[in-house]
Amino acid sequence: MTKNRQGQVHRTTAETNVQVQLNLDGTGRCQVSTGVAFLDHMLNQLASHGLLDLEITAVGDTHIDDHHSNEDVGIAVGQALSQALGDRRGIQRFGHFVAPLDEALVQVALDCSGRPHLSYGLQIPAAKIGSYDTELVKEFFVAVVNNSGLTLHIRQLAGVNSHHIVEACFKAFARALRLAVEIDPRRAGAIPSSKGVLEQAGQAHT
Repeated sequence: MTKNRQGQVHRTTAETNVQVQLNLDGTGRCQVSTGVAFLDHMLNQLASHGLLDLEITAVGDTHIDDHHSNEDVGIAVGQALSQALGDRRGIQRFGHFVAPLDEALVQVALDCSGRPHLSYGLQIPAAKIGSYDTELVKEFFVAVVNNSGLTLHIRQLAGVNSHHIVEACFKAFARALRLAVEIDPRRAGAIPSSKGVLEQAGQAHT
């Protein structure tokens, strides 16, 4: 089995200071404090259902709004994920999951391709969940995708409650990612591509 599949990122800007540690072969342990309560709740879903160990601390200009902290946490999580995946040797590569949460149903399909792409199909009725702007959900996934090299498709199949829709999305993403990053014993450590290479984000072979 591939060992030491971990990523560590410290990102500092004039707006935020973010530290992320991520272990792909974890047990779902999660210690996060981003200053954005709803985002913390969603990151706990990612760790728990993706069986990732996540440690995240972020300090940002949340007195303005949550945008910078939300985006920069997504960037750092994406970079840590890219580090942990490395050349993606031996992984399943593709993942798909459909998660229900009461009336909400969200489908996620992803490919650890090295080619960043997001197709986003959530229709969230409320503008806010608590104090969290729901338009930031897309911004979080844009940041993750662009910095991890994931191809990610998110589809809402049902749902009227905004909290349920977003939480189902994060749970489906977590489970799809868990499937994609698992080691395929039949690969025998080979890179899962007919090209023989999968680059990290920003360096993909087409």
